[in-house]
Amino acid sequence: MAVKKRLREIAEHVGGTVVGDADVFVCDVRGIDEAGEGDLTFIANPKYRDRLDRTRASAIIVSPGVTSPGKNLIVTDDPYSAMAMSLTLLYPDEPIPAGISAEAFIEPDAEVGENATLYPGVYVGRRARIGRGVVLYPGVFVGDDATVREESILHPNVVVYKRCTIGKRVILHAGVVVGADGFGFANPGADNRKVPQVGIVQIDDDVEVGANTTIDRGTLGKTWIQEGVKIDNLVQIGHNVVIGKNSIVVAQVGISGSTKLGESVILAGQVGVAGHITIGDNAVVGGQSGVHENVPPGQVVSGTPHMPHFAWLRAQACRPHLPEMRKTVNSLLKRIEQLEEMVRDKKRNKYVGKE
Repeated sequence: MAVKKRLREIAEHVGGTVVGDADVFVCDVRGIDEAGEGDLTFIANPKYRDRLDRTRASAIIVSPGVTSPGKNLIVTDDPYSAMAMSLTLLYPDEPIPAGISAEAFIEPDAEVGENATLYPGVYVGRRARIGRGVVLYPGVFVGDDATVREESILHPNVVVYKRCTIGKRVILHAGVVVGADGFGFANPGADNRKVPQVGIVQIDDDVEVGANTTIDRGTLGKTWIQEGVKIDNLVQIGHNVVIGKNSIVVAQVGISGSTKLGESVILAGQVGVAGHITIGDNAVVGGQSGVHENVPPGQVVSGTPHMPHFAWLRAQACRPHLPEMRKTVNSLLKRIEQLEEMVRDKKRNKYVGKE
């Protein structure tokens, strides 16, 4: 539930400057078209600036240089980030009471830290370790010898298989599966002999993983999700994949085994990545692209197979004209055939005349 704050309090919290009435109260955040009295809104994209004068919001977060006489503004370098920070202020998390439900099952040799919260239906396996302040919602399974470190939150029906490790302040949303077997079979397409998957998954601190995402354990060694990575819903991460610090992986991405992503990589929605390749630091892959070979650091690529983004844009610009281009090409080919036939006829007539 939202709380009421003065505009000056919000500006201090987000590091912005108030233009207008600093004492106006705000109790909610809404989009610029829906906002009304008591609401805070924002303009992060310049194309929405023409709506600034029409909005009924009590206050607007804007970029430097944006003005609107009579409106209450918070001026900040990054309105979108400021909006996110204002949400944490206006919608504070309700405290979760610590305690272990009598309907949670904890193996006798497992360790549960102080102030942890275990809801009904939680299972904690043998020798597993649950850190201080961890929250395990109903239906969470933590396997044998697995570790969930301090202040992490595992939402309903999360599964952490045996020996996998979850770092500090990690958020795993409902239905996440960490450490299922990697897809490894010898002699595929014949007897499909299963290769035992004896590795683990290691998730470092401050990672967030969206609902129903699956992260397979390593065949050997580990699948490694490094610090600060954010993964959306419905993502498949194969065995022995490494995702570098602060990378972003958007919904429905599939990453094949043994692929390595550098730091601050962005994979947009529905990207497919082949196995055993490397995507360099700060690279960006556009939505629905198919990545079939290494991507150098800092490159922006799109398409299937992937290519430099601007080359892909030029190729896409041609697609609507392909039927017309095909018709033109066929017409030109026909004319060439006719010209060639005329040349052959002239040559034949020339030879006949000499005879």
